[in-house]
Amino acid sequence: MTAEPGTRVLQADRDAIAAAAGCLAQGGLVAFPTETVYGLGADAGNGAAIARLYAAKGRPAFNPLIAHVADVAAARRIAVFDASAEALAKAFWPGPLTLVLPKQPDCGVADLALAGLDSVAVRVPAHPVALALIAAFGGPVVAPSANRSGHVSPTSAAHVLGDLRGRIDMVLDGGASTVGVESTIVACLGQPSLLRPGGLAREDIERVLGRPLADADVPEERDAPVAPGMLASHYAPKARLRLDTAMPRAGEALLAFGPAPEFAGTMLNLSPRGDLIEAAANLFSHLRALDASGAAAIAVMSVPHDGLGEAINDRLARAAAPRT
Repeated sequence: MTAEPGTRVLQADRDAIAAAAGCLAQGGLVAFPTETVYGLGADAGNGAAIARLYAAKGRPAFNPLIAHVADVAAARRIAVFDASAEALAKAFWPGPLTLVLPKQPDCGVADLALAGLDSVAVRVPAHPVALALIAAFGGPVVAPSANRSGHVSPTSAAHVLGDLRGRIDMVLDGGASTVGVESTIVACLGQPSLLRPGGLAREDIERVLGRPLADADVPEERDAPVAPGMLASHYAPKARLRLDTAMPRAGEALLAFGPAPEFAGTMLNLSPRGDLIEAAANLFSHLRALDASGAAAIAVMSVPHDGLGEAINDRLARAAAPRT
């Protein structure tokens, strides 16, 4: 795999991880694999590096970033944990869960990454490359998805290059992400509430808490969201999406789920056997592939809302939202 000048692509071995940690320490931008999607990493305490990250992504400056840390002890240094947060961290970290918590007074995460909030989003990723990079760097790494803001999230190094070629310093290639959708985000700022469905199902979180999660309102575009991924129009391909359809119209591509109709046009199936885990892993790569086919619109078959289907439908609804 090659990249344009300015972006190095390295297979994620020990030497590459050390080089990537050095790049972060110098204010560079490094894309790296997590179990959810590829993240675009920057030193969480370096405001200039974070500003460059926003510019590389074209990301709204009011959209906060998730600080990735090595373990719960590191998370406690930047965030204040209540009993609910402690229980969720014990049950699901490392893993695809982000907690939004009150920040410590000396949390060390740059204000720009916090988007002016008194809370901080933090998680411990469950990927050996991500954890090795954080350990080698020696501090928290902010890492939104490694794509242009609003585009389909990347689940491979090739996806990263498709969006950020020449705009970032380095890509650590660690193969395909296994979960395929971003982390679930839960705020523990009082009653625990679900801010973003993701790679951990609501039911599993509620089982640990012993009570239902509250639902957070989706903010208006002009308002500052409390967590990433909460803008209405997000994860958007160039092609228009038409949701919950059984049959595509002329000129449309088809994103299928489960048994698909006979169709002579361009079609990809999230999971022919109707497996929501497989569908989540395929979601962004299939959207990218159908978008690259040149179709002006993509018809999307219905996906159940239970389990990981909640996250899949959330991403599809945002991708189909009116563009601003």
